[in-house]
Amino acid sequence: QVQLVETGGGLVHPGGSLRLSCKAAGRPGNTYSVAWFRQAPGSERQFVAGFKSGNSNSIIADSVKGRFTVSRDNAKNTVHLQMNGLTAEDTAVYFCAADRHLIPSRLRRPSEYDYWGQGPQVPVSS
Repeated sequence: QVQLVETGGGLVHPGGSLRLSCKAAGRPGNTYSVAWFRQAPGSERQFVAGFKSGNSNSIIADSVKGRFTVSRDNAKNTVHLQMNGLTAEDTAVYFCAADRHLIPSRLRRPSEYDYWGQGPQVPVSS
């Protein structure tokens, strides 16, 4: 069993930056695939960024590439999402997710993940 606890959400002004963190309690290590998703009101959950299990190379969605980066600290069982140049279109609830048996080609599918964080809100507004 893995519990995911997210921190760092909150109101940010357009053009601002925010860093979300997701700490895993349990024993995930780098044997788990980990990803960030977001969900805006009335929209489906959308892949943002993530890591396949055992792979240190991050995968970033085209919609945020160049503005968002993701990093992983396996020693601390923590994944960070650094968001820069935020716009109103980035307003959403942001979730981290993890799964041990995820097929790598399905990294972007939210239905494939067994464990989810609570999802802090990130409103981008002036």
